[in-house]
Amino acid sequence: MSVEVSPAGILGFEVRSISGEPIFLRDFAGKVVLVVNTASLCGFTPQYAGLQELHETFGPRGLVVIGCPCNQFGAQEPEGEAGIARFCELNYGVDFLLTEKIEVNGPGAHPLFRYLTSACPGVLGTQPVKWNFTKFLVDKAGVPVRRYAPTTSPAALADDIEALL
Repeated sequence: MSVEVSPAGILGFEVRSISGEPIFLRDFAGKVVLVVNTASLCGFTPQYAGLQELHETFGPRGLVVIGCPCNQFGAQEPEGEAGIARFCELNYGVDFLLTEKIEVNGPGAHPLFRYLTSACPGVLGTQPVKWNFTKFLVDKAGVPVRRYAPTTSPAALADDIEALL
């Protein structure tokens, strides 16, 4: 798998919002970014509440949370974009950024995730995302700093986020 080179870290990438609008990550220069692959029918789905709490607590100080729905793990995100957005808002009050449904592994992986998994490998240097709610923390310059396992609660990231802000 070839990895796209990005001298600007994640700031050189673009994703589409859950409503189809472009999101240019360069617009987040000077902000700390948390990118998470999400799913609505996963045992970790309640982490949406914790992600929303991080957004509310640290957003005013410069944290941007980006949820990236993905159906690659146990088909746990079967809905389309409208259904995903409705589920997140109604069940967890999510108002942080959500992207369109994307792939995070394999030949169809979004370039952002190809970059993140290369820049921040997992345990023993493995690159693929292992499951829903893998988290990537990115500094103000767009450089990925740390990857967190799906089992790591969003609250456990607070000190690391604070240090980057």
